[in-house]
Amino acid sequence: MEEMEQNALAERERYVRAWNDTMIRIWQERITLLEVIDTHRLLESPAALPIRADGRFYEMTISETFLEYGLWQDYGTGKETPRGNSGDLGRRKMRQRRPWFSKKYYSSVLNLRDFLSESIGREFCGIMADTFERINKL
Repeated sequence: MEEMEQNALAERERYVRAWNDTMIRIWQERITLLEVIDTHRLLESPAALPIRADGRFYEMTISETFLEYGLWQDYGTGKETPRGNSGDLGRRKMRQRRPWFSKKYYSSVLNLRDFLSESIGREFCGIMADTFERINKL
């Protein structure tokens, strides 16, 4: 593998790992802004799961984990809402929805998409240029 290709792979790997760390900070920031910090368990729960990549970072799986409680914050449900309810409990709803997914998170996902498409596109152009150069030498 030539040096340029190795540099491109290393750059992609660094970017993906930094992106993953940034996502954890975004989740923790969101939890703090939503003031969902009774026991700090939810705040401490976001974690990056191991990145599975094909070695060239063309195809990868990036995932984070957090306590399920965050989703219930988004739905605006909690202890006072019994399971299997009909939706109308006949009393005033005490909990308010706290939007969980943020624009900042979505924007970061799009940034990752753009970075990878540019990085892989540059590598593809280099591979094609090398191929044509070899053909012309024959």
